[in-house]
Amino acid sequence: MKDGHIHTPYCPHGSKDKLEDYIQKAIDVGLIEITFTEHLPLPNNFEDPSPKKDSAMDEDDILSYFKEVNFFKDKYKDKIKINVGVEVDYIEGYEYEIEKMLNKYGNYLDDSILSVHMIKIGEKYYCIDFSAEEFLKIVTKLGSIENTYNKYYETLKLAINSDLGIYKPKRIGHLNLVRKFNKLFPYDYDGNKRLDEIINLICEKDYELDFNTSSIRKVYCREPYIHGYLLELVNKYKIKTVLGSDSHSFESVGFNI
Repeated sequence: MKDGHIHTPYCPHGSKDKLEDYIQKAIDVGLIEITFTEHLPLPNNFEDPSPKKDSAMDEDDILSYFKEVNFFKDKYKDKIKINVGVEVDYIEGYEYEIEKMLNKYGNYLDDSILSVHMIKIGEKYYCIDFSAEEFLKIVTKLGSIENTYNKYYETLKLAINSDLGIYKPKRIGHLNLVRKFNKLFPYDYDGNKRLDEIINLICEKDYELDFNTSSIRKVYCREPYIHGYLLELVNKYKIKTVLGSDSHSFESVGFNI
């Protein structure tokens, strides 16, 4: 009865729903624990590849974010456990900067997630989940849907193996984000060896997975981000999962508990 992946009004691509509305919804649906996981600010020397430049919280807001979550953490301590967390974007080639950011703010955190939203092709970065049009650009650039999946999984492997210091998250976010537009770009990933390698690695490191249900709400996906062949592997290796609604508005907190 935990939702470990919830965003806030500090998210530039989310809603402006109040933190207290998220908390009240969590209580109403019977959750006993939640984690707010706002996007950790991107490195200062990294240019956001999102067409809207809205991938992450501004660093000017992060201390206010921690302060507000802690206020409600104390206010509702007798009704629900609230964790202060972040969702960390793994960016290939910026491991040092990410570690530096985590070292700066890690002592504020109770919980966190490590996710891949961006892949590097040549010297350029692309958002894997921004839109179907952007996804098509990636597929065209890499030559096929299969190559796109493989590039995404290779980046995930880099993220899992990365040295991001003592505050590196131990939960990997929406492992199959690459399938967000699967209805438009179908690909049968059964037997993909890269997935086997990733799940094996997660098992070896004793990491857990974000069982992300936001994709069920996505019109071109309609399946959780752990599904099909991936779900078989997760069950085979007995990987621990934590429900993640990936809510960007209060209505979807605890979705599919």
